[in-house]
Amino acid sequence: MISARTSLAVCFGALAIACCSTGIRAQTTQKGYYEEEVSASNPLRTEQARELDQYILSQRNSRKRLDALLHPDYSSPSAFTASVRQYRQAFCDTIGYPPPGDPDPGAPSFVKLGEDSIGTYYRVQISVLPAVHAEGIYIIPKGLKGKAPLIVSMHGGGGSPEVALFHGGANYHDMVRGAVKRGYVVFAPQHLFNAQGYPGDIRNRTDIRMRLIGTSITAVEILKITRSLDTLLKRPEVDPKRVGMVGLSYGGYYALVTPAVDTRIKVTVCACYYGVQEGRYEKDELSIPSDFQFKDRFTLFKDADIAALICPRALQIQAGTKDDTDHRDPGVVQAPFSAEYYKKLGISDRFEAHVIEGGHDFFDEQAWAFVKAHI
Repeated sequence: MISARTSLAVCFGALAIACCSTGIRAQTTQKGYYEEEVSASNPLRTEQARELDQYILSQRNSRKRLDALLHPDYSSPSAFTASVRQYRQAFCDTIGYPPPGDPDPGAPSFVKLGEDSIGTYYRVQISVLPAVHAEGIYIIPKGLKGKAPLIVSMHGGGGSPEVALFHGGANYHDMVRGAVKRGYVVFAPQHLFNAQGYPGDIRNRTDIRMRLIGTSITAVEILKITRSLDTLLKRPEVDPKRVGMVGLSYGGYYALVTPAVDTRIKVTVCACYYGVQEGRYEKDELSIPSDFQFKDRFTLFKDADIAALICPRALQIQAGTKDDTDHRDPGVVQAPFSAEYYKKLGISDRFEAHVIEGGHDFFDEQAWAFVKAHI
């Protein structure tokens, strides 16, 4: 015998099946609507992709926005400097410089590490942002009397001041001690590339998080140098009007962008970096590291035009004949554009571009001769 409750459930189930069946029949047999295959719009989506690709390429290759922003005045070096202020501000804005926040109160720390026949070595720590410090090695030449020029010596990717300084300096050669030997005070800062206990891509992770708070790793690391200069240029052994910078590889990147922001740096040597990202971008637009992917990197702020933010101050570019093509050939193409800024001011001697026999190296002889001539 079937209970009343069971009978009712069976009836509802049958009704539901009937309704579903009726719905399906209505859906498949309903007339009066226009229909077509969903795939019919595939060519339109393909065209969207093609259009946007062409738009990106056209913007990348256009100088219209740059020409509207950068109006060099070649009537004199001082007039030129004044004329690129708007361009400098645009560069600072796009990288988020300066990062928000002020240094913590308190004196910087200088801890003596040791000394040798050429200098006295200190570990320095300088507050630059809330709970954020610039760190590095500071060297005062032995027997220094009076004031001397200050050289910022910037290591490359995965490196450190210690790698560039001790045990022969590897491919940095005399990028740090060479300055001390010539009587210059040296500051060799530390930038973030790896850290024990953190993921191997800590630099990129940090840069992404920096962008989410309105700045970037580039801006913070420039600030570590500029706010260090605020302190170091007050020291009794430093001539504040004679400041130079040298850097290899990633350090070469900072030897471009830091003087572009800070006009106190009077001469800079960029080794094995200039034009690298432009070359990579031509091969694969998404191949460059994230910290180089700031807004307008390839429309307004190519390396060749960042040189306008260094001019009329002195700039030397180095590349090695045996370095990989990314670190050499694109720079050869870009260098004449940078040279034009100097040529039109009648100061061509303040710009040099060398391809020198060697690999991914800092070339001491050419660098220190150039620094001496312009510091």
